[in-house]
Amino acid sequence: MGRQEKHAMPQRRSAPKRPRGEARRLLLDAARELFSRQGYRSTTTREIAQAAAVSEYLLFRHFGSKAGLFREALVLPFTDFVDEFGQTWRAVVPEETDEEELTRQFAGRLYDLLVAHRGLLLTLVASDGLSTEELEGTGIADIRRALGLLGQISAEGMQLRGMRSTQPDLPAHSAVALIVGTVALRSTFFGDRPPSREAIVDELVQALLHGFLHRPAAENY
Repeated sequence: MGRQEKHAMPQRRSAPKRPRGEARRLLLDAARELFSRQGYRSTTTREIAQAAAVSEYLLFRHFGSKAGLFREALVLPFTDFVDEFGQTWRAVVPEETDEEELTRQFAGRLYDLLVAHRGLLLTLVASDGLSTEELEGTGIADIRRALGLLGQISAEGMQLRGMRSTQPDLPAHSAVALIVGTVALRSTFFGDRPPSREAIVDELVQALLHGFLHRPAAENY
């Protein structure tokens, strides 16, 4: 008999391991994209996992829930921004501060953040329809607390300028609403040929400075 040839069994290759933290990053990127197109309620964890090419199990392992993922992907960037601006404000020396530059820093950074996280806008607009549990889980309640900090900054700024108001936090909330509206309705306002980012931010700065800060000191509204 001729010598029988032995055929080696093919080796099964395991899928290459992703770099540490890669699955988390992919999930965050996919979540931001889907939330920006569909909003919080209409986006499922399965869709996010499929878009990220990551198992749904890993989504829950990293973030606990869809609400936890939303909080980290979209809410934390906003609350971190407000906290950082609060630190900047506390370090301000009024006599040495360029008011326009400080306003530009606030308006420009908030505008850029909201452009990059449009899913947050969709969910904020629809937040009245969320349950108390969803508001807490997604972190929308944290945004409301952050807006409270901005209101406090607004009140302190008005006091420094000798302005009086029965609602001193309203200018800060109006400022945020102005920027939110500009981003949310950008395509409606400008179509497919929007002004440059610099032009939009400059207009926001002028509106905030001259619309909210430079009013008569004796005005009481």
